Parts: sequence; structure tokens; C-alpha cells
Amino acid sequence: MRTLAHQLRLQIAEKGVESLSILAPLRWTLVIVFLWFGGMKFTAYEANGIAPFIANSPIMSWMHMLLGVQGASYAIGILELSTAVALILGAFRPIFSALGAAMSAATYLITLTFFLSTPGVAEVTAGGFPAISAMPGQFLLKDLVLLGASVSLLLASVAGQGRLARPVDDLEQTTA
Repeated sequence: MRTLAHQLRLQIAEKGVESLSILAPLRWTLVIVFLWFGGMKFTAYEANGIAPFIANSPIMSWMHMLLGVQGASYAIGILELSTAVALILGAFRPIFSALGAAMSAATYLITLTFFLSTPGVAEVTAGGFPAISAMPGQFLLKDLVLLGASVSLLLASVAGQGRLARPVDDLEQTTA
């Protein structure tokens, strides 16, 4: 019986061919980001810091109504710490390699929507969008790079999604 990882042709992103080992720093820096940010969500300082993003988000505003400001922060912290755990396990198990990368990518896709919903992103004194404010605009822009890192890991974890994601077994068969 084939496992789900084999059916989907999943692999550990860094265990691919040739230069894919350069993905290891992406995985471990994402782990640090999710551990740090996730842990911070359990403080009042961070809960109040992210409150304006959540309150103005059509995707996440329900969290404040249902859980309150600190409760919403706790829930996000749990998701971020779970993402860190999946990314860590992904260094050893193909299914978690893809799951952690997908969770990470989903996180940054959602936070990038804050560009559209958070007041003050466009800098009016500089002519408005595409000029962005230092806070929150430039603060949010970093998530574009983190999304790129997440998608790179995800694509490398799902074999057959391009030349970069060829499993080692396939490479060995073609060179034997």
C-alpha cells in the first residue's frame, strides 16, 4: 500500500537534487520567525500590536468578535507555533515538508491582504499608493519575501511540480 506522501510524490524539500540543499536556510529561518512571532502572540503587547490588522481584515475580523483581542492573538499564536512544528518535522518527513510550507504560505497570503484592508498603508503625503508608509506598509511588505520562501519550500516538497522538485530516486534511475 502506498502512503499519501508517495501518492502525491511528496519529498523533503532539501532532499531533492543538486542545489535544493540551499533551501535548508529558508526552512530554518521560517521556523525561527514562526517560533518567535507565535510566542509573542501570548503577550498583551503583541495582541494589541496586531489588533488593528485583525480588526480591519474581512478575513480575520470575526476573531475579535468571537475571541476578543487577546483570545484572537492566542489563536493566531497557536497556528504560528503549529506551523513552526510542521516546518521542523518537514526536515524529516515529506508530508510535513509540504504541510509546513503550505501553512507558511497561507499565513503570508493572508497577511498580504492587510495591504488592502488596513488604513494607513498608502502614504498620502508621497502621492498615495504605490508609495507605502513605514508603518504599516513597509512592515507588511516583508511578508512578500516570506511568502516567496514558503512557496519555494512548497514547490520543492511536491515532486513533479517542475524540474526543481525531482525526487532523488528518479534522478538515480535516470543516471543508472
